[in-house]
Amino acid sequence: MTADDRTPVTTTRSPAAEHDPIQHYEIRVKGHLTPRWSAWFDGLTVETDAADGTTAIRGPVVDQAALHGLLQKLRDVGIPLLSLTQLPFNTPTEPTAHPIPKEN
Repeated sequence: MTADDRTPVTTTRSPAAEHDPIQHYEIRVKGHLTPRWSAWFDGLTVETDAADGTTAIRGPVVDQAALHGLLQKLRDVGIPLLSLTQLPFNTPTEPTAHPIPKEN
């Protein structure tokens, strides 16, 4: 083995790889949760759909470990998981606010 064989291999990450956007998810659960649950779900948006009796929990999740932590929280309190969807990067996760018209 020569000295050249023992040189450490270094890889450089591209600038784009260092600034990958955080992935957003929608976790849909059975039942109605109030927006107060948002703090318990690390600030994710909590929206109830009265039509089908489900709640969507949406927002950025920094990595797979954090995602598994959120799913574990649901399991620990017995909230039935209906679906988990990875959202496209351009999907808004905040509820759309309708502007209040000004009175004249």
